[in-house]
Amino acid sequence: MEEMTVSQVSRSVGISTRMLRYYEKVGLIKSSRQEGYSYRVYDENAVSRIKQILILRKLRIPVRQIEVILDNTNAVAAIDIFRQNMEELDEEITALSTIRDILNHFVEELSRTTELPLEDIMPKDDAVLAAIESLGIISINFKEEQSGEKLKKADEQLSKINDVRILYLPPAAVAVSHYVGDEPELHANSLLDSFVKENDLGKRKPDLRRYGFNHPNPVDETGYHGYESWVTIPDDMEVPAPLEKKQFCGGLYAAHMISFGDFNEWDAFLAWIMKNEQYEFAGDLEDQEHMCGLMEEHLNYYSHIGQPETDMEHLQLDLLIPIKEKERQTP
Repeated sequence: MEEMTVSQVSRSVGISTRMLRYYEKVGLIKSSRQEGYSYRVYDENAVSRIKQILILRKLRIPVRQIEVILDNTNAVAAIDIFRQNMEELDEEITALSTIRDILNHFVEELSRTTELPLEDIMPKDDAVLAAIESLGIISINFKEEQSGEKLKKADEQLSKINDVRILYLPPAAVAVSHYVGDEPELHANSLLDSFVKENDLGKRKPDLRRYGFNHPNPVDETGYHGYESWVTIPDDMEVPAPLEKKQFCGGLYAAHMISFGDFNEWDAFLAWIMKNEQYEFAGDLEDQEHMCGLMEEHLNYYSHIGQPETDMEHLQLDLLIPIKEKERQTP
């Protein structure tokens, strides 16, 4: 197999170029640069390893544990990790089974009469209440352990967008860092982080927010593109070059939270807004230069400043889509 560029691997295995760069930063995969060719490429072994990583991620194995599994020739380490994750799944299975039993109980009770209020059921059954309260300490994110096509279908089912929030982002002055080239997110974010720390911006603007988007989007097979990072600043604050100061006009957005790396949910999120009956997309699908108006917000940004880039597994982002209410049809 010929060596593949970042974008070629991205399309081949269905993973974002950003995640490839992240996996490389944390040491899970390695790339190389051909002589006279400025872009990174992956050989057959690297692509095979990426596929293994994706299988393990679909089985909800954390990145740190994946590194141990792939870099350890002794099967004992993998067995211990799989057993640990199976124990966590057992807890989730128990939780889901409890929920199912409770819902079945409600169905049986409510089926006796169509006029029985739900509130009449729960106070009379202490066992049911106790079971419900016990669920609060259990994480419900279970996915049935399967393989092949069934695993893919289960993963697609879990990826459905069902937690969208509608929010208004207020207008604000922003300091802007923009970089076009190899690893633009790293360069743009590092420059902005330095500005935030040097100016103690967390104290000067405790409600600061951090946004980012591709600028421009990848335009060819190399994946060469740019990234623009924003942080909100006081209106009267000046910013040093090469940063720029801009005015964010704010507006209405649909927001969907993801863990770092789940950028594949952009497609499902866009499909959600395109089918929505109340709201419609307010960006510009032709504006690839500015990612069509889409943005990502770094949640709880200030607490992550100064942490190593490899410590991103628990980072949370909001995917943001500009929207507007649909005009109501008059009868």
